[in-house]
Amino acid sequence: MNSLINYLSCGALWLGLAAKAPDLLRHRHDPYLRAICAVLALAGLCFLLGAPPTVGAVNGLSGVSNLAAPLTYAAITGYCAASQVLVVHLRGGPRVGRTARRWKLAYTGVVLGIAVAFALGEAPAERLTDFDTYYAKTPYLAEMIVLYLVAHLTAVTVTTVSALHWARQVRGALRAGLVLLGTGALCGAGYSVAKLVAVGARWSGLDWPVLGTAVSPAAAGLGALLTVVGVLVPLVAPRVAEWRRAGREYARLEPLERALDDLLVRRALRLPRPRLASPATLLMWRRTSIHNALSHLDAYVDRDLYERTRAGALAATGDAELAGARAWAAVVTDAVRHEARRREAAGNAAGRTVGSGRVVVPEAGAGRPLGPPPDPAALARIADALASPVPAPTASAVPGGTKPVPSRTEPVPGGGTEPVPGDDTNPVASGAEPVPYERSGPA
Repeated sequence: MNSLINYLSCGALWLGLAAKAPDLLRHRHDPYLRAICAVLALAGLCFLLGAPPTVGAVNGLSGVSNLAAPLTYAAITGYCAASQVLVVHLRGGPRVGRTARRWKLAYTGVVLGIAVAFALGEAPAERLTDFDTYYAKTPYLAEMIVLYLVAHLTAVTVTTVSALHWARQVRGALRAGLVLLGTGALCGAGYSVAKLVAVGARWSGLDWPVLGTAVSPAAAGLGALLTVVGVLVPLVAPRVAEWRRAGREYARLEPLERALDDLLVRRALRLPRPRLASPATLLMWRRTSIHNALSHLDAYVDRDLYERTRAGALAATGDAELAGARAWAAVVTDAVRHEARRREAAGNAAGRTVGSGRVVVPEAGAGRPLGPPPDPAALARIADALASPVPAPTASAVPGGTKPVPSRTEPVPGGGTEPVPGDDTNPVASGAEPVPYERSGPA
């Protein structure tokens, strides 16, 4: 069970390290990032070296009985130093560099003391899980054990107090991360406290090995999990928040893209949808498709319709942004219909031979774009207006009414006119006599 806890804790910590490695490679001179990665790397190494199978492998490969013990203690001490450096950089201030160097020098001294004490002591019997309590009365080895445990307890105590104190002064993801970091360090303190109590009991003639073999690994494993989450939360939370915002914006633009879908498909204006993309990338893809369609519709924009609709919405709501969005929605809907009618009429005219008359083709519009393309916020408001359409105002909404939409006639043999289905310019509807035409060629 102890081995499983150690390896799972090591995996969790190194998974967090893998998540931060790309940032470290891009900003390798950032002391804060280096401290975070050092904490994660050394904490994982502590659990790896402390697992009984690893202890046996190190001892067997080195040929030195119990060599894994001082190596594990040195890794724990290095983790303590990295934790203190991380706390110093979290605090900030004008003397960050000097304070960080002092902690490094102090714990370097602890590592040297561990090495010297192990070299002077004698540990002939290999102990995979209870080295601390078994050699608690052995000269030099007892001092080595107490030295690393006190150094660890000092580090986690300082980390706990500093993190929880600072958490009271900040908000949001940073506060959550500091609370988790402080709680993890407090659980880590349970590791050294349990070990010290077991060693003290051994000095008193008692034998409480369960504290060192069961309680302390569990406390250390929980502390490692909370520590890695606490370190990663302030770094991951902004990205997650951005993804959520992009996802909401992406869904919000769906009515506008749906209104343009036929045009996007017919004119091949939509780029291929990216696969396995982040919400931010999908949002950019949808915005690009929409802008492509709006640019294509510039020739079909009815500026009079825009002004009329905007004036009516502004009079009704008093909100200029909402009025502009409703006007854009009306213009987009009208331009899509106009473009489709013109394409259909042009196809019908090109696909048959007319004996007489003139073919009426819907005009492509005034060719006057409404101005710069809508920005992201305006696109979202236009999509909202399309999702809950409001009836366009009548011509009386604008003083003077509106001019009729011009049409262009195209001559065909015979000089007559041919009404185009769905077009407003229809000589029959206006009261004129229809001009008959004859098919050319044999009947």
